[in-house]
Amino acid sequence: MKVAIIGAGASGLMLGGLLTQKGYEVTIFDGNEKAGKKLYITGKGRCNITNLCDTDEFLKNVVRGEKFFRSAIYSFSPQDTVVFFENLGLKTKVERGNRVFPESDKSSDVIKALLKHCKDVKFMYNSKVEKIVKTEKGFKIFLKNENPKEEKNVKGDYVADKVVIATGGESYKATGSDGSGHTLAKSFGHKIEKLVPALCPIKLKEDLKDLEGLSLKNVSLIAEIDGKKKELFGEMLFTDCGISGPIALSMSSFINRAGNVKLSLDLKPALTKEQLEKRLLRDFDSNKNKNLSYILKGLMPNSLSIFFAKKCGLNLEKKVHDVLKEERKIIIDNLKNLPLAYNGLYPIDAGIITSGGVSLKEVNPKTFESKLVKDLYFVGEILDIDALTGGFNLQIAFATSYSCAKNMIALP
Repeated sequence: MKVAIIGAGASGLMLGGLLTQKGYEVTIFDGNEKAGKKLYITGKGRCNITNLCDTDEFLKNVVRGEKFFRSAIYSFSPQDTVVFFENLGLKTKVERGNRVFPESDKSSDVIKALLKHCKDVKFMYNSKVEKIVKTEKGFKIFLKNENPKEEKNVKGDYVADKVVIATGGESYKATGSDGSGHTLAKSFGHKIEKLVPALCPIKLKEDLKDLEGLSLKNVSLIAEIDGKKKELFGEMLFTDCGISGPIALSMSSFINRAGNVKLSLDLKPALTKEQLEKRLLRDFDSNKNKNLSYILKGLMPNSLSIFFAKKCGLNLEKKVHDVLKEERKIIIDNLKNLPLAYNGLYPIDAGIITSGGVSLKEVNPKTFESKLVKDLYFVGEILDIDALTGGFNLQIAFATSYSCAKNMIALP
């Protein structure tokens, strides 16, 4: 049985090794010069391979496709992923938020483990698949050679009994995720759900030149999304034209399809307005002859206090004893709900992952076989499934590939 896998990323490598262990003849095609190019930069080069939480908690972190993915996560859990890699000799560690990393903090070690898993797989690098045609004898694969000097990769076209498209989305195009897999899927009649960035920075209509690079911890980002409220607590970072960091990236996955978005920031989520009122009164009473700037700098970083005062229309040079009750209320209200002028998301190429992809209505959730074309499969990010940051998306890649292999070759 010949199987062609298009894409040498996380899902393609996982699947390829599993199939060869059962005697399948597997060829993985990739337009890059090596495997795992996007994996290499995942998690800032550390590669957060999964999230070691229970299944119910995991599914809460799947933004799109949670019901579809349910069967796969039960077939191959985060715990299974850890065991899988440790059996390949990769030592792992668990960090804050149940995030699992290689003990070495090197994504290259994850790729080495997957290549060890794929020791019997044939790789065709610099070989981008331009077209796939189904014939009576199977699938015929037409290649576009990316490196004419390597003649071994362009000797004729390839025929396979089964084809698995595992090309990822359209984020980080430099790694090969250029949307070519979606083109192949469409050629077989599959619908592609709208592609939008996910886990990407958020743009703001604000003057942020003095805030760029400022990191905030223990804050809450609040979004009113088409009238519904979403609040995320954690760390955030200001960029030159917006916000990034864990809670901003996660929030982008909730607002990337919204028509109307209002953003605000709770700088003191651990305190109620009443508690803030008492604190301010104490601070004011102890510093009556100081400038308001002194009080604000005690509540937030200096650069943010300047931004905050401008947003609130406050005079930083005003003496504390001259601050009116109404102004004190403005300070408290904005500490709990500082408006941020939303200006859309960064481009799709800036997203850690792509939201959207092959319509889940047209794919079997247990086998990952196309409902439209027999022996055609889709695994990983090419599907319309995406999750939050923290190892969830790589687990989706591994679990969908395992389920595909399990049902293709009757794994336990």
